[in-house]
Amino acid sequence: MSGIYIHIPFCKQACFYCDFHFSTSLKKKDELISCIIKEIELRKNELDNETIETIYFGGGTPSILSLSEINGIIEAVYNNHKVVDNPEITLEANPDDLSEEKIITLSKSAINRLSIGIQSFFEYDLKLMNRAHNATEAKKCLEIATQYFKNISLDLIYGIPDCSNEQWRANIKTALDFGVPHISSYALTVEPKTALANFIQKGIIKNVDDDKAQEQFHILIEELENANFIHYETSNFGKEGFFSKNNSSYWKGKSYLGIGPSAHSFDGKQRSWNVRNNAKYIKAIQENKLPIERETLTKRDQYNEYVMTGLRTIWGVSLNKIKNDYGIKYLEYLENQAKKYIQEELLYLENETLKTTKKGKFLSDGIASDLFMLNLY
Repeated sequence: MSGIYIHIPFCKQACFYCDFHFSTSLKKKDELISCIIKEIELRKNELDNETIETIYFGGGTPSILSLSEINGIIEAVYNNHKVVDNPEITLEANPDDLSEEKIITLSKSAINRLSIGIQSFFEYDLKLMNRAHNATEAKKCLEIATQYFKNISLDLIYGIPDCSNEQWRANIKTALDFGVPHISSYALTVEPKTALANFIQKGIIKNVDDDKAQEQFHILIEELENANFIHYETSNFGKEGFFSKNNSSYWKGKSYLGIGPSAHSFDGKQRSWNVRNNAKYIKAIQENKLPIERETLTKRDQYNEYVMTGLRTIWGVSLNKIKNDYGIKYLEYLENQAKKYIQEELLYLENETLKTTKKGKFLSDGIASDLFMLNLY
């Protein structure tokens, strides 16, 4: 089983923290959508005839698209791939796009999962991040969306300057009050060359506090586990039966095809990515060329990738898989590197599988990097 990711690189306005590829100009939208459909056709043989189980519209802001544009892309996927009977089809959406009319229209389409970028229910936070919606729109869209969609995920951001732990708990409680079955939550991160980085450098906005972010991360775990959510990946919490199939396939190392400018693809041994420029992407596709760079992963790269993704999830890193897929030397190296983290109660072994403890979850990426194989044998 495989997945297809569709990158829609358009937004109404730029969030101060975002470093994803997008444009606030919609001038080339029609051309780009036509090229996305054409790229699906040009790359129809890349997944070796695997069946598609997930289609994910990410961005950018895919909810900018009309239903006919969304349907055109989904139809192209069905015309060029085998698709399971009931695929998970997710649309990332912002509250300001989700009018009652739009939600009802989407509910009658093939879209069966919404991922809504709430981020916060407090006006101060939303203005600080330059979000296009306000708190009233956030609550209103959830009130309506939960009437028409069973499978909804919402995004929340923690570690926002001046957001107290009490406000953070209030954000979580508000989300839970709407009864959504999935929450994705991320620490506010200062990416280079973003407006947020510039404002912090100039002293206009306070810098993020890593200690506070870690504290709010543990508050998040506590509150969501009390509400019967399963913390199945570092940033993702779902009720039973509502884990993101799309994202889970990434963490489990399944193959996926990334369509659109800047989209990434993976087939298990090779990673590729499209050009991060709308005009160059359109020009290449119109000339029947694929604007793609490819990288073949070495055994060491594949090991490092597995360790990184595995430690972020409840499925962990299987020692048997390490031994069988990469060899005894990789296993010995992993076990040796992991000893200090086990002693510090950041990692633990369960059924021959290495996993992060609650204390270690926030630090999983840093721990994984110390378990990476840096030199070839």
